[in-house]
Amino acid sequence: METNAWYTAIRGNEFDYLALMGALGGYRRPRDKVTALIRRGEIIRVKKGLYVLGPGLRTGAVSREILANLMYGPSYVSLEYALSLHQLIPERVETVTSVTLKKTKAFDTPLGRFAYRNVKKHYYRCGQSLRTLQDGRGYLLACPEKAIADKVYFSSGLHTVDDMRTWLFSDLRIDPEEFIRLNRYLFTEFADLESKHCLRLLAKLAKEQV
Repeated sequence: METNAWYTAIRGNEFDYLALMGALGGYRRPRDKVTALIRRGEIIRVKKGLYVLGPGLRTGAVSREILANLMYGPSYVSLEYALSLHQLIPERVETVTSVTLKKTKAFDTPLGRFAYRNVKKHYYRCGQSLRTLQDGRGYLLACPEKAIADKVYFSSGLHTVDDMRTWLFSDLRIDPEEFIRLNRYLFTEFADLESKHCLRLLAKLAKEQV
């Protein structure tokens, strides 16, 4: 087998152990081959069972969002990272933040930090969709309204609508004009799914901002 024939069987820069073993199916000792590929920098081990191609073999940039979905799931990208992707906050967010049905956890990897927060199943299932990349692959991402609601979900000290208004527009620095353009009915839907006072305040504020 040619030296690099294995990586042509992998779709994308990010892949798990099963995909790697499938690509190395023609080798007599695929595990030894994995060790050699890591040693030569042809693949990088992000965490146990998850890898990316080395810089010399990549086509385009690594998708940290796809990695986030693969690393710990079920999960979808949300919270601060999603707010930044949706351009709802001015800051660039380095940690890829996600919501999951599993326990809250964080991973420090060669490609940065990935953090996950746990929510209940009935609340988790709404407000996410598949964002497709140019190569046809995709990852689960919170819609703008769900990213805000998820951030509110884990907030504290929000007792009134005025508290919510100050926190969203002054502390998080969400543009009020952008907030008005969002679907206010989704905020009500999220509040109905999870009986949390802060989510009801968010839904109320959304109605008042119209």
